[in-house]
Amino acid sequence: MTDQDVRLGNIVLRTRRFRRAGRKSPVLVFLHDSLGCIETWRDFPQSLSARAGLDAFVYDRRGYGRSSPFGAGRRTIRYLHEEAGALFALLDAAGIGRSVLFGHSDGGSIALIAAAEQPGRVDAVITEGAHVFVEDATLDGVREARTIFESPELRERLARYHGSKADAVVSAWIDTWLSPEFRGWNIESCLPRIACPVLAIQGRRDEYGTEAQVEAIVRGAGPRARSLMLPGVGHTPHRDAAAAVLAASAEFIASALA
Repeated sequence: MTDQDVRLGNIVLRTRRFRRAGRKSPVLVFLHDSLGCIETWRDFPQSLSARAGLDAFVYDRRGYGRSSPFGAGRRTIRYLHEEAGALFALLDAAGIGRSVLFGHSDGGSIALIAAAEQPGRVDAVITEGAHVFVEDATLDGVREARTIFESPELRERLARYHGSKADAVVSAWIDTWLSPEFRGWNIESCLPRIACPVLAIQGRRDEYGTEAQVEAIVRGAGPRARSLMLPGVGHTPHRDAAAAVLAASAEFIASALA
């Protein structure tokens, strides 16, 4: 395991790589959620790396974890597209060509956009709780989270991961998703450009989206896309149903790369 800071222009992104003997390409790349970072994945990247027999690459997006703070000004409605572009710039800097993308929540949406924009570099995509349009259920969940995150205890817990950036992390998520202009956000038009297999995972008790998200992903990404709905599981399947997600993901990756 190697931690490294990678500079992209005037920002620095913290990265972590798990190297394995054997197959070196593609690399399994993990994209965290809207409150996450390298550390919130816990041991999941290393575990899936071992099951899949691939190197794993995890990083803190700008504004999160130990990466540089957010830039000045509010996020735009295209912030997830901007993150997809930043992903490939980071992979270039890290010497990674082809990838298998595993994205959770916002990270799942970024993975889908990235696979659509550069299909030649993405061999497979796995999403968890990804969004491709805005639902009332999503906004209701964000509003409830806004109340929950007023708790000093939760803010302190986030500060353990994000330091002085914790308040900005919460604001970037909640204020963006509840803004009037974001209500019409939709990336379904990207999905038909995805050329690789897609596995869309979602918990049936997801607090931030319904099965309609998974149905839209599978419908839009075409015949090589499939879904996995997990009963009794919320928005974080890799934590709440780790064994099932590891097994399904490893089987999917093996099939996609065969």
